[in-house]
Amino acid sequence: QVQLVESGGGLVQAGGSLRLSCAASGLTFSSYAMGWFRQAPGKEREFVAARSRSGGMTYYADSVKGRFTISRDNAKNTVYLQMNSLKPEDTAVYYCAADLAGGRLSTPRQYDYWGQGTQVTVSS
Repeated sequence: QVQLVESGGGLVQAGGSLRLSCAASGLTFSSYAMGWFRQAPGKEREFVAARSRSGGMTYYADSVKGRFTISRDNAKNTVYLQMNSLKPEDTAVYYCAADLAGGRLSTPRQYDYWGQGTQVTVSS
């Protein structure tokens, strides 16, 4: 079956960096656009970043532009999220997701598969 497994979360001070990874299995990875979302306590899940199937197109939420970078390695079936200049408001559970059909990649319901999430906590 399809599995998306995130890793790389943790506790970091404001201004620090983390790199999240999401390893996919059970699907043809190169056929899927990949996205990252996050959810803070008491808030809705929000879009962070997405990358097209080939990796040629990237999309970012305004709140992370210039600080976060999404990349993918289709040979390793893995998508990454490099997070720099982290702020306390970036604290959330971060989820990766896979979308086969393509479309509006900022919308959670667009995605077919989700990982279990990894906690990112940024202290001030």
